[in-house]
Amino acid sequence: MDNSNVIRIALAGNPNCGKTSLFNALTGSHQKVGNFSGVTVEKHEGYLDYKGYHITVVDLPGIYSLTPYSPEEIVTREYLIKEPPDVVVNVLEGPNLERNLLLTTQLMELEVDFLVALNMIDEVEDKGIVIEIKQLQQLLGCHIIPTSAKKGTGLDSLLDHIIRVAQKKITIRKNKLFFRPELELSVDKITSLLSPQNELRGYNPRWLAIKLLENDSAVYHDVQQYPVWVKIELALQEALREAEQLYDSEPEILITEDRHAFIRGAMKECVRQTSAIKATATDYIDMVVLNRVLGLPIFLLVVWTIFQLTFTLGSPIMDGLQLLFDTIASTVEPLLPNETLRSIVIDGIIAGVGGVLVFLPNIVLLFIGLSFLEASGYMARAAFVIDRVMHRFGLHGKSFIPMITGFGCSIPAIMATRTLKSRTDRLVTIMIIPFMSCGAKLPVYVLLTAAFFSPDVAANVMFGMYLLGILVGLWTALILKKTVMKSDSEPFVMELPPYRWPTISSVFFQAKIKALMYLKKAGTLILGAVIIIWAISNYPHNSALDTQFAAETARIAHSGSSDAEQKSLTKALELRTKSEQLEYSIAGRVGKVLEPVIKPIGFDWKIGIALVTGLAAKEVVVSTLGTIYSIGQSDETNVELKSILKNDPSFSQATALSLMVFVLLYIPCVAAIGVMKKEVGHWKPVVLYSIYSLSVAWILSFITYRLALLMA
Repeated sequence: MDNSNVIRIALAGNPNCGKTSLFNALTGSHQKVGNFSGVTVEKHEGYLDYKGYHITVVDLPGIYSLTPYSPEEIVTREYLIKEPPDVVVNVLEGPNLERNLLLTTQLMELEVDFLVALNMIDEVEDKGIVIEIKQLQQLLGCHIIPTSAKKGTGLDSLLDHIIRVAQKKITIRKNKLFFRPELELSVDKITSLLSPQNELRGYNPRWLAIKLLENDSAVYHDVQQYPVWVKIELALQEALREAEQLYDSEPEILITEDRHAFIRGAMKECVRQTSAIKATATDYIDMVVLNRVLGLPIFLLVVWTIFQLTFTLGSPIMDGLQLLFDTIASTVEPLLPNETLRSIVIDGIIAGVGGVLVFLPNIVLLFIGLSFLEASGYMARAAFVIDRVMHRFGLHGKSFIPMITGFGCSIPAIMATRTLKSRTDRLVTIMIIPFMSCGAKLPVYVLLTAAFFSPDVAANVMFGMYLLGILVGLWTALILKKTVMKSDSEPFVMELPPYRWPTISSVFFQAKIKALMYLKKAGTLILGAVIIIWAISNYPHNSALDTQFAAETARIAHSGSSDAEQKSLTKALELRTKSEQLEYSIAGRVGKVLEPVIKPIGFDWKIGIALVTGLAAKEVVVSTLGTIYSIGQSDETNVELKSILKNDPSFSQATALSLMVFVLLYIPCVAAIGVMKKEVGHWKPVVLYSIYSLSVAWILSFITYRLALLMA
């Protein structure tokens, strides 16, 4: 492809400005998601072909400024400086122009080639706002193209401008934002010192000067390495003294004030309201959902509704997938004459990975619901409503969004903590997410509540498990913030965007990303873990049991019973032999070793094995119990398994409650552990967390078991 026809653009803008909707509208299905190099911040990239040009689009993380405090701000600034695209498209939210222009002023200071996509122009017109675009173009020194990503208007005009800028057919004026005279003198002085430095040619010297006056630690670190720093430091000290003498302030504050003064002037000159501002639908809805009394109950009702829809709509699809994997297993089984290979494929790979994929419909539906709430603007309100509660535990409302996501799957929930600016808050939130009842724990709850509780009580017991996970998570956060991770909580300032009806494509795109994460989990870490668990569940092999099985099979064959009876007896014998082989295996021996430790919480060696195999994925606990009790592969709907558990003298209602609590709280699956390590950066906190979660699980299971016995 001719490189002259290849254009790379980056979309930069505030959160909720419609940037991602614009990205989706431009690139359609030609998208991929990865991570920026060396960091955990997601990188959304797509492409389109337009008028003979191949245009690559990078959707940069939503940020409010280029000051590098959060990982998103660092990534965006590093990308714009070190991997500058041909054109930066600054996406502005038309109805909230004043707030969005702060980032625009910093792009002006960076002197990149940029255009403005004035998004949501339809809402601007609906609200009676008039924006003098030509005048605003003069002030910003760039072209402004009105767009509506939701309606798809203005996109061709935007692409035409992008091509003309990239081909240098439009000259970017690159207006400078001038500060007050005293500051300008300091900026000019430091700029003149930096300009001759060949080592810093990749940077704009004026931008470096402004950043140094703003006490930007990253720029300080870069510039301090060079001999010119001695002169620059003197100039900075002089600027600081002058600011204190003239304004009783600091250069950093004065620069911020001058940016906002420019923005206020631009708004006054270029924007006017033609009609009286009326209360909008957003205002009326917020009067209810943000009410101090009604806000929290409404939030709980919304979440409950999402879960009800998720499990109601997902159940038929789950049943279909379960049937599919059963069919695959029964089809493959005759094709594998080797018993060992057949066991690893059927009992290991298909049963293990299939058991995870069966829950994919629920995961997808849950994330469609959560994506809808986020895109509509309600999720920000939910964080705002819950903020008062979260502050009591050392966190804030933003931490609750990953916690909610954890009800679907811990992996995307742990990754969602990247939106938290404070590293301490991010670590604490990561540590409490696994206590949420993810979708993989649900089969255990369903099986045990159905076996030991009446239908009207079972729903309350399951709700209690979800509530207990939240309470233990918050309690853990409080302990961490009071001890090893002591720090002030990040100030909570969350934008409350207007309510909007989300675009279907955007909602499904977000759900697709989370589903792919879940599939990746099933295809990599869980596959490896399932094979390991299969191996420890099948070896060492007791040959005496095989001999006994062969003898018993021969006796059944010559018993004179009907074919149906012989088949039934042989199947029962096969399952009993498998159960005895499991007891003889490494997993069985581990269960026996664990038994003295778990006996006080109501568990025997059989449950010990299930808990060990549950480290691959919590839903594996159910299928392991099916193997142990000699009924083969099982799920939570298996009537026979429920009956066996209910009639097992070693398995009581107290045991069921204790097991649900333990599964809720003990170490998460290996995939979640791997993602946790990746996000945290090293193993020590993950190992300490694993020890802590095991301890909490044992203590609370012990309390639950003993209380249940007393109340029985």
